[in-house]
Amino acid sequence: MRIDEWWPDLIPSTRQWLIDNAGDAVPPEILEQITAVTGEPGDDDTWVGEGTDDEFYLSDEATDWVEAAGNAEGDEDEDDEEA
Repeated sequence: MRIDEWWPDLIPSTRQWLIDNAGDAVPPEILEQITAVTGEPGDDDTWVGEGTDDEFYLSDEATDWVEAAGNAEGDEDEDDEEA
């Protein structure tokens, strides 16, 4: 499953955490919210990055996608303020 497929199903606070902390280790409570939507991550999931038993990271591709999504959301907020 790709990140763009499950992103809309996350609660807003989880999406915001991922935007605010793009590239950081994903804490267990955030990963739990993601896996509630996606199921357990598999090797073929492009959003799964390298990590350890103690830390989980999004892939570089997924981190780039999150940053772009955050920038797009920021642009929408600016458009709303200008209207």
